[in-house]
Amino acid sequence: MQATTMIPPPLTVGSFSLRSRLVTGTGKYPDHATMNAALEASGCTAVTVAVRRERLVDADGRSLLDALDTDRYTVLPNTAGCFSADDAIRVARLGRELLEQLGNAGARWVKLEVLGDRTTLLPDPVGTLEACRELVKDGFEVLCYSSDDPIMAVRLRDAGATSVMPAGSPIGSGRGIANPSAIAIILELLKDPSHGGSPDYPVIVDAGVGTPSDITIAMELGADGVLLNTGIAHAKDPVRMAHAMRLALEAGWHGARSGRIPRRKFASASSPWEGVITHIPGE
Repeated sequence: MQATTMIPPPLTVGSFSLRSRLVTGTGKYPDHATMNAALEASGCTAVTVAVRRERLVDADGRSLLDALDTDRYTVLPNTAGCFSADDAIRVARLGRELLEQLGNAGARWVKLEVLGDRTTLLPDPVGTLEACRELVKDGFEVLCYSSDDPIMAVRLRDAGATSVMPAGSPIGSGRGIANPSAIAIILELLKDPSHGGSPDYPVIVDAGVGTPSDITIAMELGADGVLLNTGIAHAKDPVRMAHAMRLALEAGWHGARSGRIPRRKFASASSPWEGVITHIPGE
């Protein structure tokens, strides 16, 4: 393999081409300087921004968008903190207006979150499906945050979602890929033509990532990308962790395409036994 091909190719999500398959959040950092350093270390080219005012503007009245290089990053507005379809639709439209004023391409898409309750922060499947349908009608390219339920993933895809983003585990939990079998089924249903899927349909694992190995597992399962925030922002060294997450994604992407050895019940010697001298003549 030539060195020039070692970098994973861009990820196509609707009308967007993302040079990095790692999408990172912009919340929970101790300050904007740390955020920007971590974003650079991650290699990301798209970042999520929560549109709700209490998240977009800090205690001193400074807008996150003022600290973010919107010429460098494509902003993916999200509806974090919304607990009904109506609220999520309203916030999505507000995000579009904000980004249209900035001339940022992110005005065309939205990461849809409709949460079920404040304790688990698990998605409300009914509200998510309802909001997805409405936003698709409104011209949005909708990236749907969902549970790891394969049937709901198919329904969101069929409702017009540009990408389905199943949770590895609950938001901010750091538990990693809690149910890899469910993620594998989602990938098969959405990507395998024999199940009505398409190999080009983008599936991005979202939420619950705590360590670089979590990202590697997601990519080895066959995910097209990973979105995370807390795992970087709340690390003791966010910038170093961001760099580690970047490398982990590349490792997982290549690992998934390298053809791993089969699992065996017993050992398999690295060196062949054939030709080994077991008796020295004359002894």
